[in-house]
Amino acid sequence: MYFYELLAIVVYFLILLTIGYYSYRKNMSVDDFIIGNRSMNYWLTALSAHASDMSSWLFLAYPAAIFTQGLLGAWTAIGLIVCMFLNWQWIAPKIRVATEQYNSLTFSSFFESRFGDTSGLIRFFSALILIVFYTIYISAALTGMGDLLTSLFNLNYGIAILIGIVIVVPYVFVGGYKTLAWIDLFQGFFLLSVIIFVPLYLLGGVGGFYGISKSFGIHHLAKSLVPDFSSHTLISIISMGLGWGLGYFGQPHIVTKFMGIKNVSEIHKSKWLGMSWMTLSLAAATLVGAVGVSFFNGFLANPEEVFIKMVKASFNPFIVGFILCAVMAATINAMSSQVLVLTSSLTEDFYKRAFRPHASSKELLLISRLGVVIVGAIAFFIAFRKTSTIYTLVNYAWSGIGSSFGPLVILSLYSNQVNKYGAWAGILGGGITAGIWPLFNTPISPMVPGFLASLLLNVIVSYLTRQKVNETV
Repeated sequence: MYFYELLAIVVYFLILLTIGYYSYRKNMSVDDFIIGNRSMNYWLTALSAHASDMSSWLFLAYPAAIFTQGLLGAWTAIGLIVCMFLNWQWIAPKIRVATEQYNSLTFSSFFESRFGDTSGLIRFFSALILIVFYTIYISAALTGMGDLLTSLFNLNYGIAILIGIVIVVPYVFVGGYKTLAWIDLFQGFFLLSVIIFVPLYLLGGVGGFYGISKSFGIHHLAKSLVPDFSSHTLISIISMGLGWGLGYFGQPHIVTKFMGIKNVSEIHKSKWLGMSWMTLSLAAATLVGAVGVSFFNGFLANPEEVFIKMVKASFNPFIVGFILCAVMAATINAMSSQVLVLTSSLTEDFYKRAFRPHASSKELLLISRLGVVIVGAIAFFIAFRKTSTIYTLVNYAWSGIGSSFGPLVILSLYSNQVNKYGAWAGILGGGITAGIWPLFNTPISPMVPGFLASLLLNVIVSYLTRQKVNETV
């Protein structure tokens, strides 16, 4: 019954394994594993940064926001596009140069060197934030994988997410940064083709844009970006735009892609290539949600399955399997990059610093790969409980990480007034604020207060301790 879907998926992953095998042969040191030895071209950098960003969120969670809110939900995409452009413009060139100057492979090692922190607390606090929020982030990706495989093959959910782990861990374990970059390049073009093709193919069957507009009216969904000027709507716009967009400045699995490009002068090429990919994919994902309203007459038990259900109802089994590989591709891209960043931090910031400061490159490479397995196991148990939606889990993790590191990344590159004390306070204050914010049950995204708290703490604590720093110099 499921032979053709399974055949399509097997063919797809044979392609990925081939890419992984050839990249493995070039993976000789921990520098290669963690950051590709800063040898990536602008194509790899662009598609790796963007394809590793979206995850199953692009196919499942974001279209669900359009399905339930109408075009008002598109402010999420607008905020992401604007802030990612600024990330390329303001952060990418400077972080690439600065991390090479300090010989840093991770966020925390860069911050430690930049602020002269010999206590190890920046590394410890950074790793702590990454462990907490990235495990949640990775579990969200596993949840998406579980939903997809359950829908495709009617599997038990626990078995489905276990399969997700079995798919992801091996090629991260084998290839590292370079493997992910090449796979991101291939999968980036593949998932872009799919996310554009599906809604355009189905558009005529739901009456075109007129049919969508009519369905929006029937189900009282927003037909414009600003349906009214009520305080509730304005707060929603700010929360969606800034609540997602601000996170880009502090996401290690994205910013580290900037650090791997070979020539800084080619970052502008990566920027325009990546932003074109991002704009097209988000516009198409918006159309997926909009078409879904008409396709399902405004009702779906789980709106996050709108793309999956439409595909299953519209194509033959082999094509269904091949198309839904795009969802798996997006999930794998993000999850593998996050696993790599987290295990890199554990290797560099914990193992090397606390236990084996003179460990060989091969030993560190082994520890990095063992970390992949451990992180995968922890994420599996979190995903197994399935306590929330993909959208909520990703938003929570995205906010925690972005709030902790975003302001510090900006200030470390553009200000000389921040010191290690401000960095400590900003990392912890941003993460804690974003972490507890959902307890207050407000419509404002955790990113907004978390980012603001981190920014203020960085500046204020640095100012209050400036004399203490001068005394130790």
